[in-house]
Amino acid sequence: MPVALTYPGVYIQEIPSGSRSLSGVATSIAAFVGRFSRGPLNTPVRMFHVGDFDTHFGGVHTNSETSYAVSQFYLNGGGQAVAVRVGGGTNGSMTAQSWAGATTLTFDAGRQFQGNAVNDPGGWNNHIRADIDYLTSDPTALFNLSLTEIRHVDGLELPVRNETYRNVSMVSTHPRYVVNVVNDDSMLVQLTQGGAGVEMPAPTGFYSAVQDTTQYVGVADDNTLQVNLGTGAHDVVVDASTKPTTIAEAALMLQNAIRDTRPADPLWAQCQVVVRGTRMAIFSGRNSADYRAGHVVAIAESVGDFGTVMGLVGSVTANVQQYAMNTVAPAGLQTLATAGADGAMPTNAERAAQLRGNRTLRTGLYALEDVDLFNILLIPESADLGSVANMSSVMSPALSYCEEQRAFLLIDPPPDVNSVEEAQDWLDEVSGVGLRHRNTAAYYPRVQVPDPNNENRLRTIAPSGTIAGLYARKDTESGIWTAAAGITASLRNVVGFNQALTNNEIGQLNPVGLNCLRNGGISGNIAWGARTLRGANELASEWTYIPVRRTALFIEESLFRGLQWAVFQPNDEPLWSEIRIAVGDFMQGLFRQGAFQGSSPEQAYRVKCDAETTTQADIDAGVVNLLVGFAGLKPAEFVVVSLQLMNNSNG
Repeated sequence: MPVALTYPGVYIQEIPSGSRSLSGVATSIAAFVGRFSRGPLNTPVRMFHVGDFDTHFGGVHTNSETSYAVSQFYLNGGGQAVAVRVGGGTNGSMTAQSWAGATTLTFDAGRQFQGNAVNDPGGWNNHIRADIDYLTSDPTALFNLSLTEIRHVDGLELPVRNETYRNVSMVSTHPRYVVNVVNDDSMLVQLTQGGAGVEMPAPTGFYSAVQDTTQYVGVADDNTLQVNLGTGAHDVVVDASTKPTTIAEAALMLQNAIRDTRPADPLWAQCQVVVRGTRMAIFSGRNSADYRAGHVVAIAESVGDFGTVMGLVGSVTANVQQYAMNTVAPAGLQTLATAGADGAMPTNAERAAQLRGNRTLRTGLYALEDVDLFNILLIPESADLGSVANMSSVMSPALSYCEEQRAFLLIDPPPDVNSVEEAQDWLDEVSGVGLRHRNTAAYYPRVQVPDPNNENRLRTIAPSGTIAGLYARKDTESGIWTAAAGITASLRNVVGFNQALTNNEIGQLNPVGLNCLRNGGISGNIAWGARTLRGANELASEWTYIPVRRTALFIEESLFRGLQWAVFQPNDEPLWSEIRIAVGDFMQGLFRQGAFQGSSPEQAYRVKCDAETTTQADIDAGVVNLLVGFAGLKPAEFVVVSLQLMNNSNG
């Protein structure tokens, strides 16, 4: 804007250049919708590598077809992805009480998403454990909470994930209020405060009565305790001939006696007796197949008075070793333990409804409404819903949604399609329900991969996850405008197919728009087709080829996002000029990367935005019209070699 000239001197002003730049969007963000062993329901979770998949969704699971597709996506070069878990199950829960026996905290399996708590049901909930102690800067008002997810290996509970929250408070106005701190950060649980006011949850483990050093004076030399660490009581002989003078010495004396009682049993041999303020705390060894989080240590007097003098019998607080979500009846100061469960397999119609979801409620595939961008949509379970009607009830709305979002949809053949004839019949059924569209593609046959959950025996799965990973890899290597097919389009982690195709069989499927997967000899297993479902010869579509269509979607999405600045600007030549320059620079950049046909920009693309595209009537209606054209690179499907025998006329 003009500078106000008020005093004699030199004025400096900056003049905007009027140039705008457009950036291309990502091209291969894959969106998966299906059942997983864990993860928040109907909530899109962004993943950047296979570790994220394992963390958020539990990795590959036998009962989850979609989990194998996600795994194949990453093994074949995929990067960014979004997954939506559908289905149901029971959500696990557990409580912790105060010293006085009043409910303080309830733990529910789940996490935060967009400021709201969402459940994360499933059998995995039964592996959640919680430890609480008072080793804080203020043991009377603050406590430490540790959350652990375990897995069972050879009968042992081994930790696989841990979250620790130190110096947290039960006071809602405290900056370290435990409910806020945990709920904001935890990937395991969500907390609600019980009716015990600001009483802290009782620490886990066995705690003696409050002690002082005068208690250690009259201990007899020979003492025997009945100690039960959860698997039955045993005599523990405590040699008190050397009188303890401190609580620490008494704790060490008891620990040694317990460990020596059953030195071959880790439950006993690794038992810890530690000092917690003015109490002794007892924890059984966890590196034992007999360890259970819900066990409560019990101590009774047998011979002598060591247990009475040391406060180990009588006014003790016997709590569980860890608070746990499992099927074990709650004990100690845990009064609730609701086990998580994976839920029964629904009917095919119910599965279709779960996958389809509800747009108003943002469930199923419509949970992707909360995602900024995805380019490829995969719903592998839709192929195994028992009928074309059930499949169509999922994939038809998925196709419409992909049209809106400028995304590409991969459709999988059912598991019972095992021959060329069956593949052609299935494709006819797909055509009959309107899925032959420029934004869809299908690949045949299904692929066989090693199953990590079944000693790496072969499992036949839908090919879409593998293909989406191949798309991502080829996009990175040579651009979205090149076909993900040919001898360089290797299918990683694919051992074979449910049908080995010959050239003649491929010759039957390729002309009707069904892309084939095959063994390429020294090239391994490869993709051998690049047609959309609109690419059947009889349809003579301009969108025959996948790379041409995906390039168009890429350009459309990039322009949609990159031209938002033009909205509400004065609709006249200066605006049109800025649009032409910005879009022209973007298209020129693609041309230089080899995205289009033609040896010159004039042959490769065109950008027009002027008084011819935008008439006065358009201006009056608030419309600016931009015309963008490009000459897409089409793959060379058929390489014809003409061989001629030449006569030597020179004799």
